[in-house]
Amino acid sequence: MSLSSIVTPLDSAILETKDQYKVYFKIVNHAFKNIQEAVSKNNICSDIEVTFIKQYCELLTYSLEAFRIKYLFDDEEKMRIDLTESGFPNYLEFRYLINDLSLKQEHLGKLPEIETVKKEFLETLLKDREPISERKLQQAASIIYYTSVEKNYIFRRFIQGKIVININKTEGEYTVSWSFYDITHNRAFICFLNFDLYKVTLNEYTQTIYEVLETVADRHMSLDMMAYAIDKKLPKLLPKKLRVMDFGPLYSVFAKDELEITHVLLKGIVAKTLDISAHAISLSIDEINSSGNFNEGNIFNRQELQIWESKKPQKYLFTSHRVMQLLYDKIPETLRSLTLAPIEIPELKLT
Repeated sequence: MSLSSIVTPLDSAILETKDQYKVYFKIVNHAFKNIQEAVSKNNICSDIEVTFIKQYCELLTYSLEAFRIKYLFDDEEKMRIDLTESGFPNYLEFRYLINDLSLKQEHLGKLPEIETVKKEFLETLLKDREPISERKLQQAASIIYYTSVEKNYIFRRFIQGKIVININKTEGEYTVSWSFYDITHNRAFICFLNFDLYKVTLNEYTQTIYEVLETVADRHMSLDMMAYAIDKKLPKLLPKKLRVMDFGPLYSVFAKDELEITHVLLKGIVAKTLDISAHAISLSIDEINSSGNFNEGNIFNRQELQIWESKKPQKYLFTSHRVMQLLYDKIPETLRSLTLAPIEIPELKLT
């Protein structure tokens, strides 16, 4: 099948062919690789944030590569792309991946030894001069999947980053990061909290901080609600700044949403104005800062909490020059609402 004949009907959220898998994974990897470089080059994030973003994105792209191997020659199971404003795999795919790897030894026990498969492949190709059967290819892909994919590197619903000491302490002595794959939006979010500590050492309070973050800040919610929950549950932590980054949606030929950018892009691909690999990815950043404090509770159980001040949300779009031109022609008002003009990333070439 040629690339030009790939079909992704809007009522389908399933990748049906190897060609679709190949194109989809190239698009996602290209988008995440370039968004990491772009946020640094355009001073959208601090150096500490860029370092952690790179680490979280590497986990996500590693997981997507695991999906590619898993479904490469599987004719029964197909990977599902989220139907809402996402463009990424449904969260259940990540859960299935972790479940698979938890039963790695059991699955490998049902498969032949890798040397046996290699020998059969050589005999079929060199001696019998016949193509490898789909069943054998699927068997080989399963062996690669279960022997090469590491469970510890899979992007989970919640990932805790380490606490680091800030060089510039004007916004807090420490920064902690964490990431989660929101099961409602099916997108990855990365969070950063700047804070000071009160009458406790970092070593004494680290585990408590990690436990609270996983309990109250593991899903998408308003920043006010997230900040209040963290502040309330951690009385010895004095939060100074909270930033939440929303990576997505990813707009491509595989997107199924009703967003303006998706529609312009799909129409451009149908009209052959754009290549099938054309895509764009959004990044939204919400931030709130502590502007003071107040006391909550009675005289016997009083706690000092922060007063939060919201900053204007930041919205960015990363795409190639050709897509950018088409968007300016079709939906200029949408682009003018961005924090910065669309940020150019290299065009993806499939061949």
